[in-house]
Amino acid sequence: MKETKYIFVTGGVVSSLGKGIVTSSLGALLRARGYRVTAVKIDPYINVDAGTMRPYEHGEVFVTADGAETDLDLGTYERFLDVPMSRANNITTGQVYLRVIERERAGEYLSQTVQVIPHVTDEIKGRIREAGRAVGAEVVLVEVGGTVGDIESLPFLEAIRQLRFEVGGGNALYLHVTLLPYLGTSEEFKTKPTQHSVATLRSVGIQPDGIVLRSPSPVPEEVSRKIALFTNVEARDVFNSFDTDIIYEVPEILEQQGLGRFVERRLELEKVTPELHAWHKAVRVLRNPKRQVTIGVVGKYVAMPDAYLSLTEALKHAGIANEARLELRWVSAEALVEGDLSPLAELDGILVPGGFGVRGIEGKVRAARYARERGVPYLGICLGMQIAVIEFARNVAGLQAANSTEFDPYTPHPVIDLMPEQRGLADTGGTMRLGDWPMQVAPDTRLHELYKDRLDHRGVVFERHRHRFEVNPAYVTPLQEAGLTVSGVTPGMAGRGAGLVEAVELPEHPFFVALQSHPEFGTRPMRPSPPFRGFVGAAVRYGEARAAREAGAEADVRARA
Repeated sequence: MKETKYIFVTGGVVSSLGKGIVTSSLGALLRARGYRVTAVKIDPYINVDAGTMRPYEHGEVFVTADGAETDLDLGTYERFLDVPMSRANNITTGQVYLRVIERERAGEYLSQTVQVIPHVTDEIKGRIREAGRAVGAEVVLVEVGGTVGDIESLPFLEAIRQLRFEVGGGNALYLHVTLLPYLGTSEEFKTKPTQHSVATLRSVGIQPDGIVLRSPSPVPEEVSRKIALFTNVEARDVFNSFDTDIIYEVPEILEQQGLGRFVERRLELEKVTPELHAWHKAVRVLRNPKRQVTIGVVGKYVAMPDAYLSLTEALKHAGIANEARLELRWVSAEALVEGDLSPLAELDGILVPGGFGVRGIEGKVRAARYARERGVPYLGICLGMQIAVIEFARNVAGLQAANSTEFDPYTPHPVIDLMPEQRGLADTGGTMRLGDWPMQVAPDTRLHELYKDRLDHRGVVFERHRHRFEVNPAYVTPLQEAGLTVSGVTPGMAGRGAGLVEAVELPEHPFFVALQSHPEFGTRPMRPSPPFRGFVGAAVRYGEARAAREAGAEADVRARA
């Protein structure tokens, strides 16, 4: 295949429809056929990136290996395609207009009147092409965020209309994802929203080649035929992505309906039987697990699970590796500040994730202490590691009122402090330690056992970061003397002694591991993150041991009766 092929995915009727899952599933089907694939997410918002957005509004900020703060769909792409994304894979209106204005100020347009067409659309097309060229992709999937009809999306729709004309019909196709609502009162699927959505798409010069219907349940064939008739799409090219409790089942569902063959036909690709064995295995384990485990996530954004999307997927992947079904309990850190700790008593494992700001911090500290004192498996991620250090410093190392200067600038023991390179920075966007950083793993530690298959000859592994604060080097020695093991550091940092603390653990605890990095960003369904795999395995053992103790206690009661 000589020329790069493009698949443009648009959405209609409503946002948050699941375009990212459809795009990722199609990418997985192409990867299973042996093609080099990448994916681009277009976000029409004017923000340059997702780094300054509220998690409650936008969900998780996904961090790429090269340090870009992007839309959460890029994490979905990585998990499904099993290829790394970069800053080139996320295009925003802010990025596009910023670059056009910079070029205009530099005189690159030679005194032309700068306009949406051609200057903005050319910038968009150039970014899409470059994302494919950068990785030698044979197929580039382009998901246009938002909903057809949005004012913000118009320049991007015009750009993909032009791009298909430029590369030729056999090298590009349009796939439109729409909501197909079901009305219980009349007991029927309503096709009119899809008809209107396609009409709106046609009004900007784009006729979809295929349609994916998002519905709560499988769609009858006659409904698909009706939609095909009203939208000028062949009936065989109308597909159905209905609700499923396991998103990793979607590639198989769409393959069975012929979506892969549709792409082969439209893009003039060789017919290939996809290798989907790994996907079948993952779904089988999730459907029929051997064990059950209950994990509590103690956070401040628990009302918006998408704020922890990569984390929850990492737990699912670890569940697959341990053949265990995960029951996730969302525990409000704010509720634990002064409240009852009983919600923690039913958990087999406690995870404290990343976050920013003082709200709920003391609740997280109480959760870490509960896990440490009662032997409950604990995994701390980013802020979760800082919380573990604060709790240990206060209650074991005797450093009363120890805290982070993020939460208490006047703490007598700033065991967590701002990284020196962050001092004096005024902007909040893009100023953190971001992307892949090395971690030197200490031998004879639990962390070494977890990562042993991924360490290089120096004992180093790379994980992604997103933080401004770190363990204060001045307190590392007293913390170690009190029994805290520093099991990972950043190697080779000039002037920083042993380097930044990357991970800590408690050697006598069944499982108490915390990392400054975000290993959840690198997890895959068939290749789970090592700390998550180990954490879920420890939680399974803890739950089984507790169940055995409770069964024994009940037997004793019955015997005495």
